[in-house]
Amino acid sequence: MSLKKLVFLFLLFPCIAFAQDPGYSQFFANPLHLNPAFAGTSELPRLVFNYRNQWPQQGNSFTTYAISYDFLLKKRNAGLGFQAYHDREPNNIITSSSATLAYSYHLQLGKESFMTLGLNAGVVVKQFDTNSLIFPSEIDQLTGTISNSVFGAVDEVTKSYPDFAFGAVGQHRSVFWGASVHHLNTPNESIYEGDNKGKVPMKVTLHAGARLHRFHHDLLSRRFTLSPNVLYQQQGSFKQLNLGIYMIEKSVLFGAWFRNNIDTRPDALIALIGFVRNKFQFGYSFDYTLSELSNYSHGSHEFSLTFFIGSKGKTPIRNKLLIPTL
Repeated sequence: MSLKKLVFLFLLFPCIAFAQDPGYSQFFANPLHLNPAFAGTSELPRLVFNYRNQWPQQGNSFTTYAISYDFLLKKRNAGLGFQAYHDREPNNIITSSSATLAYSYHLQLGKESFMTLGLNAGVVVKQFDTNSLIFPSEIDQLTGTISNSVFGAVDEVTKSYPDFAFGAVGQHRSVFWGASVHHLNTPNESIYEGDNKGKVPMKVTLHAGARLHRFHHDLLSRRFTLSPNVLYQQQGSFKQLNLGIYMIEKSVLFGAWFRNNIDTRPDALIALIGFVRNKFQFGYSFDYTLSELSNYSHGSHEFSLTFFIGSKGKTPIRNKLLIPTL
């Protein structure tokens, strides 16, 4: 057995035994994935496309595609949203597809304070190519040779299960914050009979940010926007902290983030550039890996594209929680 196969085995197997959700660097540009309470938090119906290529290496990378649509029900103080995503691990060994529906309810707490509560329900379908996997029980510990034995009895190579999430988002003036819990039912995605380690752990997310408007102090004074943000996520033993800031100058968006995987080491620096218009937003980000995986990962690329559909009314909406995606 080659060293390359051994490294791939030990990198891959923890991902199978202790599953984690695909993550995004532009998390506010994928609002329904971040928190179901974001459904209906834009004045116009919102259509979002997301693509992430993580650890690209000779075409065998982790890739994730997502599409979502959400809108505000103005007369009912509610929002509705739909999202579908497809996630593919190297060589299609594991592929996941999901479709979810989100519902949110908007509350006005004060003249400039709002809160939204959201629920998410969906179905996940996960497929495993067991012919491409090597399990520890197949490796002779003395010689390193691979046997034909299989670890446990394979129950099925396709798993489908329901999935649920809950979230809340609050806003006071230009400051907003939120929390969400995904996989409330801790579904079991194991393909082995009698395996109790295949449950998807709940994912807890805490996030906060602000949109601060400033002016250049010169003869041609121009307004620009700064948006500092922080996000903390925990899923099982995995803990991650993200710190960063966006800047919007006219229609150009810049951003920088630092991502730290707590209890291990700094993970990545993230650079973002994009364009912001009235009817669409585009963002591209690159993750520069800081850990020892940099020689293997070659960074990560992510794209987001948001369209706002329809036309705004003559009177701006002032009694709902409305947060831009970037």
